[in-house]
This record gives sequence, C-alpha cells and structure tokens, in this order.
Amino acid sequence: MAWILLIGFLIFLWFVSLCKFLLVSRKTSSNHFMKNGRTHQKRNVLLVVAHPDDESMFFTPAINFLTSSGHNLHIFCLSIGNADGKGNIRKRELFQACAALKIPWQQVKTVDHPDLQDGFGKVWDHNLVAKLIEEEISSLSIDMIITFDNYGVSGHCNHRDVHYGVRKLLHDTSQRDIEAWELVSTNILRKYSGPVDVWLSMCFSILHKNGTMQCFVNKHPRRSFLAMAQHSSQWVWFRKLFVALSSYTYMNTLRKIK
Repeated sequence: MAWILLIGFLIFLWFVSLCKFLLVSRKTSSNHFMKNGRTHQKRNVLLVVAHPDDESMFFTPAINFLTSSGHNLHIFCLSIGNADGKGNIRKRELFQACAALKIPWQQVKTVDHPDLQDGFGKVWDHNLVAKLIEEEISSLSIDMIITFDNYGVSGHCNHRDVHYGVRKLLHDTSQRDIEAWELVSTNILRKYSGPVDVWLSMCFSILHKNGTMQCFVNKHPRRSFLAMAQHSSQWVWFRKLFVALSSYTYMNTLRKIK
C-alpha cells in the first residue's frame, strides 16, 4: 500500500511540475541575463562544447532563449566525436541538429585536432583548448562564452577539459573581460527528475539575487527531441530515455564564472 501511495505521489508531483514548467515557460526567463548596459544590443555568444550532441543533450534551454531573443549564437565543438570512427557522420549530424535548433550552419564550427580526440581517458591540453577558443573569440568578436562547469554534467573528462580551457583563457590572456557562464551540474536525483527540477532550479536562482546564477526554462522542449534525433548515430534507447527524463531538457541553470 505504501509503495502505491509513493508511486502515486511521484506521478502527481511530475504532473504538477510539468504544469508549472509549461506555465513558467510562457514567461520571459532571465530578464537580467543580457543586460550590463546592452539590453537592446545583440550579443555575440560562443557556446563551447566537447562533442557533437552536447548542444542537444545539455544546452537546449539556453540555446532556445538566446536564439529567440535575437542574439548571435555560435557553436564551437572541439572534436568531431570520432571515438567509434564515426567522426564525419557525427559532424554532419551536428549541423543538422543545429538547423533544428534554428542556428545557421555558418555559425557552427568543429575542430578535428590530433590532440583533441573524443574518448574517456583522453586528456586534452588546456593550453591548446584556450588557444583555439581565443582564436574563435577574436574572429567572431565574441563577448560572452557558455560552457560546462568543472564536472561537465556527466563527468566526462573532455567536458571538464573544455571548462578548464575556458578558465585558463580567462585567467591568462587579454580576454579576461569576456563574460563567461558555466552549466551547473546537479546530483543524479535532480539530473533525472525531468520538469520536477524546475522548483529547485528556480529557488537557487532566486537566492542569487546578484545575478551570478540564471535559470532558463525551455520554451520549446519538443525541439530538444527533434535536435537530438538528428544525431541518428547516437540516438539509441538510453539516450532517448535520457532526453525524456533529464532536467537539462527542461531547464538550464547557468552560473557566472568569476
């Protein structure tokens, strides 16, 4: 009897959270995110990821906010995901996914460097990562970077190396004045709570009234599925389950990198 009540409560909580999510998604999220004296000015934003499909699995709420707000979003992917020898296929899939996310193909770039190959245990040189990102910033007049935090959502070493490369760039170069934000990694319960995490994410955002943490509710959650489905070589059952259950499909929390 207790198990039935618990399951019933969880289903009820999921349903209420989904309704809350749909209500919140109709409102403007993160009103202060693009301010700092540039409220009416388009910003050039660089989303730095490690592999094709990172953008669709983890960053779609932020992507949808930026594109719908009219900002110039560029995707910079530091590998072609060639761990299984499917690099060229995955590169093509990235462009298809970005089209589903309303990002022009001209604003998507991949890197296939011999020292930045996809794979667990393949540590990337943070200096090289920082150098490549700096070149991209200079060529595109970027004024904001978004990337992973130091855990990288899944703990993948390549995700973490991208984070540390961005940090090195900010610390060691003339690009210190670039605004940079990291996607906050959550514990496993929150990660797989789907829209239920909207409650905690919004609370944490409210507590940081100084603007160092921002929440993005995904106004087009169906677009997450459409984009991830373009990565057909990766679109296996457990990734379909991940996209359905992941809180990152419904909500992104970004924290300012100091």
